[in-house]
Amino acid sequence: MSLEILLGVVAAVVLIGVVAVRVSVRIGLPSLLLYLGIGVLLGESVLGIQFSNARLTESLGLAALVLILVEGGITTRWDAVRPALGIGIALSTVAVVVSIGVVGVALHLALDLEWRTAFLWGAVLSSTDAAAVFSVLRGVGVSKRLEGALELESGMNDAPVVIAVILLASDDAITWTTPLLVVYELLAGALIGALLGLGGAWALRRAALPSTGLYPLAAIAVCVLAYSGGQLAHASGLLATYVAALVLGNADLPHRGGVRSFAEGTGWLAQIGLFVLLGLYASPFRLLDAVVPALIAGGVLLLVARPLSVVVAATPFRVPWREQAFLSWSGLRGAVPIVLALIALIEGAPGATTLVDVVFVLVVVLTLLQGTTLPFVAKLLGVAREGQAEEIEVDAAPLDELGADLLQVRVPVGSRLRGVYLRELRLPHGATVSLVVRDKEAFTPTLETRLRERDQLLVVTTAAARAAAEERIRAVDRRGRLARWNRDEPGAERS
Repeated sequence: MSLEILLGVVAAVVLIGVVAVRVSVRIGLPSLLLYLGIGVLLGESVLGIQFSNARLTESLGLAALVLILVEGGITTRWDAVRPALGIGIALSTVAVVVSIGVVGVALHLALDLEWRTAFLWGAVLSSTDAAAVFSVLRGVGVSKRLEGALELESGMNDAPVVIAVILLASDDAITWTTPLLVVYELLAGALIGALLGLGGAWALRRAALPSTGLYPLAAIAVCVLAYSGGQLAHASGLLATYVAALVLGNADLPHRGGVRSFAEGTGWLAQIGLFVLLGLYASPFRLLDAVVPALIAGGVLLLVARPLSVVVAATPFRVPWREQAFLSWSGLRGAVPIVLALIALIEGAPGATTLVDVVFVLVVVLTLLQGTTLPFVAKLLGVAREGQAEEIEVDAAPLDELGADLLQVRVPVGSRLRGVYLRELRLPHGATVSLVVRDKEAFTPTLETRLRERDQLLVVTTAAARAAAEERIRAVDRRGRLARWNRDEPGAERS
């Protein structure tokens, strides 16, 4: 294929993928299924593009997964997931072990798989998918605790699962030192990610780069460097990536809104490329033989392994049964299990080709079943919050020559900023609202200007007052005009 044709096909696929996002939102179908369909359409059975390179697919799949984890980490607010940190860690570790054990035993008995092969299948199927969770969950409207737990789980559980898949797919004996090796890889990966995230944030705050577009590139590069550093240190590169992205996304970065937007775009591009590639790699003629074992494995996973693993992981944190039921149904699978199956294939595990086909069918079935019914299940269990306010967006741009910062604030629907007069906002000394954009019209406000939903504010603040100004705006967004007197509000002003 010539370069011009290759570039044209890639551009057309990306454009179709972008349009597919809009279509999936309207019809309530997860976009990853549309991307897989595009790949199958381009493949050997329809348009005839031949692609069967498992090693290349695995490598590109891992690269895309790194970018998806970067997007997930950078766009996750620490104050939103912090209350769910314990649950998230338990779901990404304890629940994974339980799920592998339950699925392994069940498939050994039901499909007569050899023990090691059965547990390998359990490991491949145990990981929830970051792309599926990040794209589907944020539109459901559940509590921050549930959303934070599931986002942390999907961001962190890839690391232990990849380690388990590599161990089970190889011929190496599993000894008493294996758990110690797993603990080292996870702790070392988290430490490397945290150090690179903190170092990258420190450097970006002091770099004064000549173009705002360089900040997102530098942030993404730091996260990718964390993956490489983790892998070279024989630690978990995926966990290092997610931790570095989480640190950077919650750091006081210049042009933080631009960094988040760029990371979101990169994440979408990685999702489109990954799922189209996996659809292109799939062989539809082989998938028919995988339907029965896929349905058996899916039934075990959905009805037994996932609920039991959630109960074991969440009960110590006193999670109500309704929320546990939602967590059980929200274990979305996507591209990650397919990539894990390809890792097993590259490692030469017995029956890995069948495993790839089974996982492909299973992902499609579970995504159709869970992804389309998740909002209904949330309402049925009473965990969905109608009209929940979106997190307020505050973007910052440094005015280096003036020693000041420019904050761009968007007032979302449902924010407690609605109806607040500027005189009631009580920004700290050194900060002022210089411009309001309302219904695409900009005007200079006065102290008697009353804020509305969807307003955009430009706040000019000295560098010294910036943190207090941003903290005050967020406090009023959460508590309203009386946030000043709410002593239970962390960081709020005291009267």
